[in-house]
Amino acid sequence: MENIKVLVVDDEQTITQFLMLGLQNEGYIVESAADGMQAIAKADQFEPHIVILDVMMPGMDGFEVCRMLKKKGRKLSIIMLTARDQVDDRIKGLNGGADDYLVKPFSFEELLARMQARIRNQFPELGDSLVAGPLRIDDRRKEIYLEQELLQLSPTEYELLKYLAMNQGIVLSKALILDKVWGYAFGGEENIVEVYIRSLREKLHDKERQLIRTIRGAGYRLDVR
Repeated sequence: MENIKVLVVDDEQTITQFLMLGLQNEGYIVESAADGMQAIAKADQFEPHIVILDVMMPGMDGFEVCRMLKKKGRKLSIIMLTARDQVDDRIKGLNGGADDYLVKPFSFEELLARMQARIRNQFPELGDSLVAGPLRIDDRRKEIYLEQELLQLSPTEYELLKYLAMNQGIVLSKALILDKVWGYAFGGEENIVEVYIRSLREKLHDKERQLIRTIRGAGYRLDVR
């Protein structure tokens, strides 16, 4: 996601490094902070669009950081992380201004999906265009370009390629693709995914299957690096 800035706030260095590396690989501009005071100072300088904020930190906890960031009136989205799956905690975070909530441990794919939802809701001007290697997706016009070539895609092909691009580098199972692209109510077989992947490869001139890779026994992965 070009030009979208993310601030990761967590006192656990391993989690911070994991999130920063993953988000940078997705094209986000990422900074980090190890505690609440540092997060507030970094937010003033960095002006992030999204803050991924851990609840349990020494000193000022995530709830207080969330309130202080929102009190400043800046336009940003806060996704809170916690190891405690307690309803009271979720209510406290949301009442303090958090926009979403994830309980540890969580999948990186789910975090990306929630971030993309926040971008669509709060920063639609930034979420209209997605660049994934040679692909440029204009979601407002429902167009995908391969370099300078406008691909002639059916609506389903468009949604499938967009979903792969939004999760570039992540292995997606046929069942997950079927659910996200066709919908949970779709009663067809998983082999329809193979049919559409084959069609996309033809339109992407991907005869060697280097762009859309088949991961045996697991699913498909879009590789753009």
